[in-house]
Amino acid sequence: MSSLFAGRPISKSSYNLYTLPSSICGGRGGHFFKISNSLSIDDDRRHSIEIIHNSELIPKHVAIIMDGNRRWAKARGLAVQEGHKFLTPNLKNICNISSKLRIQVITAFAFSTENWNRSKEEVDFLMQLFEEFFEEFMRLSTRLGVRVSVIGGKSKLPTKLQKGIELTEEATKANEGLHLMLALNYGGHYDMLQATKNIASKVKDGLIQLEDIDNTLFEQELTTNCAKFPKPDLLIRTGGEQRISNFLLWQLAYSELYFTNTLFPDFGEEAFLEAIFSFQRRHRRFGGHTY
Repeated sequence: MSSLFAGRPISKSSYNLYTLPSSICGGRGGHFFKISNSLSIDDDRRHSIEIIHNSELIPKHVAIIMDGNRRWAKARGLAVQEGHKFLTPNLKNICNISSKLRIQVITAFAFSTENWNRSKEEVDFLMQLFEEFFEEFMRLSTRLGVRVSVIGGKSKLPTKLQKGIELTEEATKANEGLHLMLALNYGGHYDMLQATKNIASKVKDGLIQLEDIDNTLFEQELTTNCAKFPKPDLLIRTGGEQRISNFLLWQLAYSELYFTNTLFPDFGEEAFLEAIFSFQRRHRRFGGHTY
């Protein structure tokens, strides 16, 4: 038996149905697959198909660094803006798949604190794109029950975008489906610094004592505290780079990292499922061991 299954009994109560792409299913796309108690299949790929719906092996929180938009456009002789246009359709697709797999939180890195250094033309285009994104996700939230939150320095964003964010967060806050967190004007340094300042202010005002400060209290001050599961189980980075680029520095301490050469505009359903399969093959120890 594959070590993947060691100590992880498959319960019929965790069965779910999902339509897998034909390229993953050996040309049998469109068929429903469910977990089987039979573990006699030797091929790891077939193993992954059969176990993907075991709730114990599905990450609760997936973080995504959406990289490669500009390289995708330049390789095709297009303006960089053409690559950025995949933000909304690709995130809609990821939300659809994640909802079916019962993933509970998606955090997508859309605009970093360093991205202001790009050309004014590109930054202005992105701000407009984000405004359209929130309009679209207001409609999506009705169908899928998606809750949308934004983490990062929202006060620096254009006023119209701030209003769109506020409306979307308010309209979706009671939704109980997938929680999508979009990181805008976000950086891990920024997140930890604002948390530290908040704690220092509370100490100064006598609301807490120095002895009260621990990991739990610090995490409550991070922007990701709005999520039920604030620490990602899996980080996916598209575009071939192998670094985390100042994203969720505290929260990613024990996350599984998955890097793919696929550029974000090409990152579709199959590529996302491959990342989930990779996660399912791993054995998380959180600094300990299970010998």
